[in-house]
Amino acid sequence: MSEVHVADLIGIQDRVRDGFGWAHDDDVESARALVVACEDHPKSSELGWSRTQRAATLERLARSLREAQQIVFVGADAATGDLRGPWPDATVFIAADGAVGACFGTVEPLCVVTDLDGGEHLERAVRSGVPLVMHAHGDNRAAWAERLRRWEAHAPPLVLTHQTREPLDGMHNPGGFTDGDRAVCFVRWLGVSVDEAVFVGYSVSRVGPWSAVTQPERKLEKLAWMADILDMVSPQWRMFIDAAENRLS
Repeated sequence: MSEVHVADLIGIQDRVRDGFGWAHDDDVESARALVVACEDHPKSSELGWSRTQRAATLERLARSLREAQQIVFVGADAATGDLRGPWPDATVFIAADGAVGACFGTVEPLCVVTDLDGGEHLERAVRSGVPLVMHAHGDNRAAWAERLRRWEAHAPPLVLTHQTREPLDGMHNPGGFTDGDRAVCFVRWLGVSVDEAVFVGYSVSRVGPWSAVTQPERKLEKLAWMADILDMVSPQWRMFIDAAENRLS
């Protein structure tokens, strides 16, 4: 496993914030409020969102990852055909936000790593009971508040992540920035090797069809940060990009 430490991956978050002009305090406030919203919800235990239940969800994901023969990360440029395999038994699939849409009807995702941009595809995952590794940052406070209200009818299992420098009870910061690289950081943070992972639908040159994008140029800037982080934690990801681009050329 790479010698990169989680502290290095968290440090990148400061560089990203500085680059985009985002405030650390906004990230902290959103993260703290998300914990309160889950734990103080009048139906917290019924929905499975209590701290104890979230810890149990995290342990279930960790156990599945430790037992997996193959880990596949699914990014926003994935085509459904890319996931048809064949895959070894005990292969697990982790989708980056809306890329879970590429999984439906082909493979069963273990979880979705999301900051809630995934639109209808994320909603389908919720209705299917797929666990969410849900991320809080300064710009998505309204989004997570609205989703928690909506999801009372189909409450998904949750693990909460944040991107602040300080420890926050009930949440975790595995490092990383975009959903795509944070998924890899999350698995690595759990102590599971990503050295032999497979990457499907990861791209830095174009915005994939499963990505909810309002500012394509800004999205490409974010993908450049994703690439830097993946180069640190799982350098073999580049060969999957090269293979995909050769196939399309």
